[in-house]
Amino acid sequence: MCTRYSQDSLTLKKIEEILRSDLSDEIKSVASKVAENRPPSKEEIVYLLGLKDSEERQVLFDLASCVRHDNVGDTIFIKGIIEFSNYCKRDCLYCGIRASSKVQRYRMSPYEIVSTAIEAADYGVDTIILQSGEDPFYTAEMVVDLIKEIKEKTHRSVSLSIGERTSEELKAFKDAGASKYLLKEETVNRKIFEKVHGSDYDERISTIKTLVSLNYIAGGGNIIGLPGQTLEDIADDLIFMRENGIKMAGIGPFIPTKDTPLENYPAGSADITLNAYACTRISIPRIQMPSTTALGTIDKNLQYKGFEAGCNVIMVNLTPDLYRKNYRIYDNKRKVEFYETVKDLLDMKKKLTSLIRI
Repeated sequence: MCTRYSQDSLTLKKIEEILRSDLSDEIKSVASKVAENRPPSKEEIVYLLGLKDSEERQVLFDLASCVRHDNVGDTIFIKGIIEFSNYCKRDCLYCGIRASSKVQRYRMSPYEIVSTAIEAADYGVDTIILQSGEDPFYTAEMVVDLIKEIKEKTHRSVSLSIGERTSEELKAFKDAGASKYLLKEETVNRKIFEKVHGSDYDERISTIKTLVSLNYIAGGGNIIGLPGQTLEDIADDLIFMRENGIKMAGIGPFIPTKDTPLENYPAGSADITLNAYACTRISIPRIQMPSTTALGTIDKNLQYKGFEAGCNVIMVNLTPDLYRKNYRIYDNKRKVEFYETVKDLLDMKKKLTSLIRI
């Protein structure tokens, strides 16, 4: 059998245990494929996504944790987000900072952004994420200058999450020193995407592929529980990420938000979100995958549960308090503080990077 795992690896030991058990043929088939470096099929992913509280679901989480351990280790990476603008030209139906929202708008100055990034580096985060709505106020030249100054003054990796930009702009950001770019597909179901986004599906997919071609560590991801979405749709999302070279996955549940067209729809399933984490880890073994703030908004403990389902990243919010309350992409957004997060992770005996200062 051709395998990426050594005989004494946790993954192979777990697979052997599964194959000797009386678990379902589906989970045994998935385990065999993991051993042979083959991804699960769409039908198998759908089966795994639908698992309820059961022995099989725990086995799925255990297998995902073993795959994470043997491929990227057990270190939890803490990344700092600076939400520097809540202006957005898009009018996505689910989002609290959509163009037609009455939220109080703000833009941080370059000085404020860089100062916050320096503070983030002093905490010990390994990556500084600059996130905003799609705000054309920040020209390509401004973003390039921000990247260069932050890199020079912090010596940290810089990641961008600022929506769709032209290929020329994306190349300029990469040349300036940005190494990662998160642009979630949200859903690869064209009908659902165009209904909730009101924008061009092909343009979104094309931009994601451009990020990969420019050798970014490209981030994708989806929203679990969008109206009309099925388990088959979610499986397609995970397969899209695997087949298109996505190296970071941001997966979180839909959270209904007041004063948006989708405010009365139910929240996405936390259980399916956790199952999706595990499926993503076994499908893309070396992926960087945060346990998302959206999941923690449903229940703080669920965000930490993500680390038992294959996740290895958490994002702490370093946006200044003056602005943070207005980056309301969904209601009751959990305030993920640096020191609280570090203490919780250490209490859970999680391994952190040596950069972290407490």
